[in-house]
Amino acid sequence: QVQLTESGGGLGQAGGSLRLSCAASVRSFSSYTMAWFRQAPGQEREFVAAIGWTGGKVDYSDSVKGRFTISRDNAKNTVYLDMDSLKPEDTAVYYCAARLATPYIISRQYEYDYWGQGTQVTVSS
Repeated sequence: QVQLTESGGGLGQAGGSLRLSCAASVRSFSSYTMAWFRQAPGQEREFVAAIGWTGGKVDYSDSVKGRFTISRDNAKNTVYLDMDSLKPEDTAVYYCAARLATPYIISRQYEYDYWGQGTQVTVSS
């Protein structure tokens, strides 16, 4: 069983930055692919970014590419999402997700087995 706890959400300003963290309670964190998804009000949950077990492979949605950076610290069982150049349309609940690692990065949410409770990010204009 994997427990995921997100933190770092809150209120940001357009053009500003926020950092989200997701701490995983699991023995072999480095065996998992980690991802971030988000859900805006009235919209479906969507893929944001994912990172492979070594951190060498990453993938981003087109909407955040060049602005957001996903990283992980396997020694701390933590994955991060650095969000720069924030836009009001980045406002959403952000979820951390995990699944056992595969050779390729997965962006389909139904393939992730473990989810955090989510953390709210609100970006004001």
